Amino acid sequence: MKLEKLPATVVTGFLGSGKTTLMSHVLKNAGGKRIAVIVNEFGELDVDAELLRNCPIEGCEDETIVGDEESGIYELANGCICCTVQEEFHPVLRQLIERRDQIDHVLIETSGLALPKPLVQAFNWPDIKAHCTVDAVVTVVDAPAIADGRYANDPDAVEQQRLADQGLDHDPSLRELFDDQLSAADLVVLNKSDLIDAAARSSVQARINEQLPREVKIVTAEHGQLANDLLLGIGAAAEDQIESLHTHHDHHHHHDEEHEHAHDNFDSFVISLGEVDSDALVQAIETLVRENEIYRVKGFVAVNGKPMRQVIHTVGNRTDRYFDRAWDGDEERKTGLVVIGQRLSKDKLESELRKAAA
Repeated sequence: MKLEKLPATVVTGFLGSGKTTLMSHVLKNAGGKRIAVIVNEFGELDVDAELLRNCPIEGCEDETIVGDEESGIYELANGCICCTVQEEFHPVLRQLIERRDQIDHVLIETSGLALPKPLVQAFNWPDIKAHCTVDAVVTVVDAPAIADGRYANDPDAVEQQRLADQGLDHDPSLRELFDDQLSAADLVVLNKSDLIDAAARSSVQARINEQLPREVKIVTAEHGQLANDLLLGIGAAAEDQIESLHTHHDHHHHHDEEHEHAHDNFDSFVISLGEVDSDALVQAIETLVRENEIYRVKGFVAVNGKPMRQVIHTVGNRTDRYFDRAWDGDEERKTGLVVIGQRLSKDKLESELRKAAA
């Protein structure tokens, strides 16, 4: 029986930063390490859990410990993990503790809207602290988004960008959320670094470094690809210092302000379609993103005449798509898209997307 604590790595970061891609890379390079995965995605259609469950990687199934003895994933899809720690997260962690002899490490992917602090605080509960530790909080940052000034510290500059480009989002609650995710980090991954030039990369690193303690390092990554030795085994024991971390979220509560989590202001829904023309769908999505406050669109697409299921992911003016697996023989070929944003009309968006599908 193993007596050392079960290490858990919390992977956090804003919408579309590349958390799932990073976790897939960790699983691909597990090297025999038995890894349990907890996924908490914001939205009715759990795209990230499905992608990890169907990880098209040799050995992925063998090296990932299973949650339901079959899938390989523990899903927390009934609400943001920072709001449902006791109801959702705690029972799953207890299950993992009971299977301690079968597990070497736990990977926890939070929703892009989750606050890391309440989750890390849960590791100080007596029945958890005796058996588990937070090896590290890894915050994944979208380098091009930061380079574009979407989370700039200068409110005047942010407002000027808003006036110049209505497609950009500069809601202060989002900036505070980003700050809180960054402040909890033991390691910051500057992802998609290949999409910006060296000057922009240096500028982004300098901006983020201003918000980090000296001991917290920034590493750059392309497509979430980093050596597991950098991500696992950090040994930060983040739960020991978490109470000393003061966040924007704490400030609101301390001053007895009317307070909501930042994600309470978000719209999130699923749009279901049949088989579609992929190019027409992407064009329609990108048009809707420009004309509405849509932060992210992601999901699975049934492409006309194609035997493979397509994964689609749009953030800002960037759309990624690829085929991940063949449709099963008895599986319904349908398109499901999660849309996340603010002040959105589901009926309007669905109507426009159906035109593209037709």
